[in-house]
Amino acid sequence: MNNKARELLSVCPLDCPDTCSLKVSVIDDQIVKVRGSTVNPITGGGICKKVAKYYPDFVHGKDRLKTPLLRVGPKGSGQYQEVSWQRAIDKIHQQFSEIISKKGAKSILPLNYAGPHGKLAGGSMDCRFFAALGATDLNRSPLCGGVRSLAYRSMFGSAPGMPPEQVVYSELIIIWGSNITVSNLHLMRLINQARKKGAKLVVIDPRKTQIAQKADVYLQVKPGTDVLLAMKLMACLDTQGVIDQSRLAQGRGAQIYLDHAKKYIDLDVQKKCNVNTADFEELLALCCSANSIALTTGVGLERTRNGGAAIRAALAIPALIGKLGNKGHGVLGSYGSLFTSNNKYRQLETTKDNAQLRVFNIVDVANHLLDRDCEQSIDAVFIYNHNPVATHPDQNKMRRALAQQELFVVGCDVQMNDSMSYADVILPASTHFEHDDVYSAYGHGYLQRAEPVISRVGESLPNTEIFRRLAKRFGFDHSEFCQTDDELMAQAFEIDKSYGVASAAQLKTDTVLAMQTTDYRWLSAETLNTPSGLIEFYSDQLHSDYNAALPEYKEIECSGGYILISPASNDRINATFGASTKTERELLEINPVDAQAENVGDGETVFVFNDLGEVELTVSVTSDVAAGVLCVTKGAWCASSLTGQTVNALISNLSKTDIADGAAYYDTFVKIKKIVN
Repeated sequence: MNNKARELLSVCPLDCPDTCSLKVSVIDDQIVKVRGSTVNPITGGGICKKVAKYYPDFVHGKDRLKTPLLRVGPKGSGQYQEVSWQRAIDKIHQQFSEIISKKGAKSILPLNYAGPHGKLAGGSMDCRFFAALGATDLNRSPLCGGVRSLAYRSMFGSAPGMPPEQVVYSELIIIWGSNITVSNLHLMRLINQARKKGAKLVVIDPRKTQIAQKADVYLQVKPGTDVLLAMKLMACLDTQGVIDQSRLAQGRGAQIYLDHAKKYIDLDVQKKCNVNTADFEELLALCCSANSIALTTGVGLERTRNGGAAIRAALAIPALIGKLGNKGHGVLGSYGSLFTSNNKYRQLETTKDNAQLRVFNIVDVANHLLDRDCEQSIDAVFIYNHNPVATHPDQNKMRRALAQQELFVVGCDVQMNDSMSYADVILPASTHFEHDDVYSAYGHGYLQRAEPVISRVGESLPNTEIFRRLAKRFGFDHSEFCQTDDELMAQAFEIDKSYGVASAAQLKTDTVLAMQTTDYRWLSAETLNTPSGLIEFYSDQLHSDYNAALPEYKEIECSGGYILISPASNDRINATFGASTKTERELLEINPVDAQAENVGDGETVFVFNDLGEVELTVSVTSDVAAGVLCVTKGAWCASSLTGQTVNALISNLSKTDIADGAAYYDTFVKIKKIVN
């Protein structure tokens, strides 16, 4: 036994903007410690506590899947027997083939989302497999992030956001609907540097997060009313004369937008938005005086039926005030276009006719799985890179769907989670510590690569190898299924020779590629590629698709009780690391006024319920949430509640956002029932 640790480099692949570089301590092929490395200049050696605390157990803990399994008991019972890879793949081939012969390949559905963000594990060989099969596909963006992305593109096209490093030059920093101390940790260091130079920090959020406690101005906005706040702010800025009139010519429909905003000028922000009038006036004064504004909008802002309107209204602030072209002026986020890709790594040269492709909104998956009367029902689902029971709205509907005896379920994951327990066949996936991959980011412009730091645990395999083996068993003879991981990495990104490497596969693990210069000016003429070539405050495309040419508030009908929000957790990244916290009772944050009305106190147990479900939670009384608003963080596994349900059981999958048909998680209303022992 060798007790001396080897220190190896890696990258965090989880669904977070930071995509941190990691330093991993390994003893006897076991990960014993995970820390941050300084390879990535943005993340600079720091990582969140959940990654440091839970990764060793995630890789080596008792919930780790190590061998293929076949179900031998009722669905959901957890009764399985170990089998060989060949037998598991033969079973999948047999069941899929029978379904295809009876109803066609569209009766098979891949149900995957954003587990690992590595280019290969996240979607490469698997995409080729399901394309060759001719399966039904998913529009995945509506589950999270798609509303924000569409709102940004509708105004600025694919123009990259402002480099995070430029925050240190900003005079005003606005964090709107983003808990960056949990889900964008390293931005905080840059904000602190800016504040030492005199920058002001404004946080707008329904929950008083850690960064909100540090803000110069905090506005505790009522969920769903952000668009009202932003439109009134813009109308007031217009009347103050701080909008540069020459800027209007650079925007399509800018004057129409400002005229539209005027109807919100007399809005009572205290009454409609729960925002103190004095705080609003202070925000207005800061916007009037700032030459450079850095704005970031989190996915929390998109999670109501007014989500798209709220984001578009917020994005208009730096687009219309401040100095375009200044360092430190712009919107943070939307860096995808920096990582140029031709998608060859996930496509086949010859595929089924795209015109015949059936595509479902991922939010509606449970509805489609339960629809047994449609002409071509879904009879098989392949779950991977995803834990739908823990992450989708209407958890109980999803569980009913997966529990159907007539539905053949294949699961592929690192751990035995709530969704895997419904699978007929389970395939053990390797973690990113066990295979090669390359990583872009959605919170900065640095490209990174990682190699295995340990051997594969048990009989687990990387996603690429799993789908190579499946393709071989199905007789797919496309040359693309013979390509190596290095070849896939080379295809994933178009790397200019000026970077010093010929492909992403050659990138060393102790370096990064900066895909964006730190002196990049937001919305330069070369990058603004909207249909009009201008900033589009009025969107013809959104008008055509969603009747949403301009941001507009839609009243959210309250069905009684409290508004429930479910932001990111400090212990999990979505449902990842849920195994490590699955027996811990989740907290219900409730305002003291509401706690008194409900006669509940700290540490007491309550049921939170509506027509969809009932969740057992532990009370935490705090003014961090406003009266009338409850908070339970997302991503818990079902064992965290004696009812076997989590907060997602209370969220409808029928309520959609104003654009992009996204999941309106925060359009949720619940009641409380105290548990009396």
